[in-house]
Amino acid sequence: MRRIGLVVNPIAGMGGRVGLKGTDNKVEEARRRGAEPRAPSRAQQALEHLREQPIDVELYTYGGVMGEDEAVAAGFSPIVVGHPEGRDGKDTASADTSEAVRRIVEEGVDLILFVGGDGTAVDVAETLDELDDDTPILGVPGGVKVYSSVFAVTPRAAGRIAATFDRTETREVNDIDEDAYRGGDVTTELKALAEVPVGDEIQSSKQIGGGTVEALAEAVAGDIGDEEGTYILGPGSTVDAVKTELGFNGSPLGVDVWRDDEVLARDAGESDILGTLGERNVIVVSPIGGQGFIFGRGNDQISPDVIRQSEIEVIASKQKLDDIGVLRVDTGDPQLDEELRGWQRVRVGKFERRLLKVV
Repeated sequence: MRRIGLVVNPIAGMGGRVGLKGTDNKVEEARRRGAEPRAPSRAQQALEHLREQPIDVELYTYGGVMGEDEAVAAGFSPIVVGHPEGRDGKDTASADTSEAVRRIVEEGVDLILFVGGDGTAVDVAETLDELDDDTPILGVPGGVKVYSSVFAVTPRAAGRIAATFDRTETREVNDIDEDAYRGGDVTTELKALAEVPVGDEIQSSKQIGGGTVEALAEAVAGDIGDEEGTYILGPGSTVDAVKTELGFNGSPLGVDVWRDDEVLARDAGESDILGTLGERNVIVVSPIGGQGFIFGRGNDQISPDVIRQSEIEVIASKQKLDDIGVLRVDTGDPQLDEELRGWQRVRVGKFERRLLKVV
């Protein structure tokens, strides 16, 4: 019997699809832009896969959208240890996450499975520090920022790992200032250390910076100028160099859309991007250093609907590819993730391309 505690941050990730790059202090703005909750469905995916594993699980969770609803939808009969205090249980805060962790720890669980982003990871880890408790934790990626090395690479992987892990190791919980992030400044800060299950499908910490990409950016920009199409230019320093070569100051951590020597949308959300699509659409993205994600980390605006209507151009420096080894996707649509898996051509120079596997 494995005893697992579940904590869901129901508002995590709401800012991603609408271009807010996070949800801290931006929940109402995200709702005004039409954002829908993302974390509950991610939680259910993880729990459904957990339930398929050949092991008996006793699930402890918080009430309503902080775990109970998702657990019941996935076929569990959870033990509810408390309820959030927010309006209708929906407007939850970090204090609710901390209290949920406290109540779950009292039950002596083997693992705390939480759903959210780096902010949620910080809340969980710091609460355990205050309790002087070393219960292992495992994150189901549900936020916009997922820089910490305490997350499984996908919700389904989280379900598998939660059921099968047999040892743990100490890993980093990192976070960034979202206001600075929205302004283009990315600096991670180590917030805590936590015990995390050992497994091949645990992501690494996101590595910042690394290498010049001027020649690559010049070649990509040249091709964009020569070929007709609508170009969805993702976030990150590599693609930002392409934007500079095209002659405009893009949003380095946002998504910009370019066609016919014109910026059609700057720092665009999903709906903005969909409104610009034409007959031929090309997504230009670069994998996240240290992790390899091309979709699902920091670029949720490039949604499954956008991806399905577009070609994909992955660009990266040779050093980055050597460091990451594989590419990863976590679009929120398991069927699309499966379709994207396999060998992907990655442009590393003016003419040179490498094959790297999407796993």
